[in-house]
Amino acid sequence: MLDIIRGTIRKIPRGKVATYGDVAKAAGFPGCARQVVWALRNARGLPWHRVLGAGGKINLPGESGMEQRLRLETEGVAFRGGRVWMEKHQHIFKEPH
Repeated sequence: MLDIIRGTIRKIPRGKVATYGDVAKAAGFPGCARQVVWALRNARGLPWHRVLGAGGKINLPGESGMEQRLRLETEGVAFRGGRVWMEKHQHIFKEPH
């Protein structure tokens, strides 16, 4: 399960974001947003900064949250009112065939 979720996270392109729930659903595990968090822990080489809370909110506290925002801004992701502008930057996963 965690490997499938990690593979789904790798599909999020530069300048795009997805919510934990979006990733879980795209990986075939709807309702398993917490498992997305588990998959991100201690995983190397993942674009972790492209995964956000519902509505484009950065859920990481303190310096980790600031680093996430900086990484996203470096990729050209725009913010509105403290959240990512999801209408512009949300990655839409392709339906599995």
